[in-house]
Amino acid sequence: MNTREDRFSRKMLATPPSGIRKFFDLIIGRDDIISLGVGEPDFSTPWSLREEAFYHLEKGQTSYTSNWGLLELREQIAKYLERFGMYYSPKNEVVVTIGGSEAVDAALRAILNPGDEIIVCEPCYVSYQPLAELCDAKLIHLDTSVNGFYPTAQQVENAITPRTKALMLCSPSNPTGRVIPADELAKIAEVVKKHQIWCISDEIYCELIYDGRKHVSIGGFPGMKDYAVVINGFSKAFAMTGWRIGFMAAPAELSNQVCKLHQYSAICAPIMSQYAAVEGLKNGWSEVERMRVSYQQRRNLMYKAFCDMGLPCTEPEGAFYLFPDIRSTGLTSEEFAAQLIGKYQVAVVPGTCFGKGGEGFIRCCYATDINKIKIAVARIADMVKELRK
Repeated sequence: MNTREDRFSRKMLATPPSGIRKFFDLIIGRDDIISLGVGEPDFSTPWSLREEAFYHLEKGQTSYTSNWGLLELREQIAKYLERFGMYYSPKNEVVVTIGGSEAVDAALRAILNPGDEIIVCEPCYVSYQPLAELCDAKLIHLDTSVNGFYPTAQQVENAITPRTKALMLCSPSNPTGRVIPADELAKIAEVVKKHQIWCISDEIYCELIYDGRKHVSIGGFPGMKDYAVVINGFSKAFAMTGWRIGFMAAPAELSNQVCKLHQYSAICAPIMSQYAAVEGLKNGWSEVERMRVSYQQRRNLMYKAFCDMGLPCTEPEGAFYLFPDIRSTGLTSEEFAAQLIGKYQVAVVPGTCFGKGGEGFIRCCYATDINKIKIAVARIADMVKELRK
């Protein structure tokens, strides 16, 4: 047995496991539990995308692709981004990655030096902070809970110092579902340009926006191409979480650095996933809309249920999460989630998994069968009533 004391990286030993995964290890094998936890579509990948992947597998097309990804896919991605006023060359400004998560990791590593500061808007997706810390960057925590869970330009301005290198955004947000208003996003873009910092914009939920709203990307504002790093993928909109296919669009000078990282760490995204993604961008939009409409119906049901039980939450404009305020129960986020699993067989994610600004909240995912949602919210209401006796 290897007993050498320094046999592991100190950085990795200091990096905690994902709060979401750690929490849900508790429910593995529990068929009696209704999960409102893991943020994953409950739909299968649309048939035409699966069929396209089968076709290329049957033809024996199982090789590596270019490190950048299939040119046909990059061309379709560039065409897609034009919808939002962004114009990128498919040759050297679009990198196909193994999910959006790899794109976030590679972008951070390509941008940050030890001691650089990055502004992270909390509560935020669980990966952002540990990945930045692995770059030896200093995290500047911007608490959005004071403003309805989206950052303002003034908050960003106040957080910037001479060492600030980047701002991390996610709109629609995981875990809150909030969308940064277009007028506020325009002001944030001006702050970014003024200070010449990078803005890493995670837009993985951009096709899941409700009530007639349209997605606005910070990369589409005048002059922002030099500063925006636009990250997206196919997991959420096309129900392709297991296919691991995403992309990053950024200026060529940064894309070249990201592609180098991608070359050494991954080589390329799976070729069959890339062909399926091409089909999605060409012909899959009616299926995306069908799923979006279903999510909106479920959002409406869950939002009303939490309002009725007296757990206030801001109505989410996108993604598939609610972030109810449970402070009136007197429990912490982890206490509430643990009691909900133990006594009522419903799994949610403690808000603290998404940063300190998440204390007093829980994340509930409505990408779940609507009948299960009805049962789950009824059980949560029972728990709240019991706590308030």
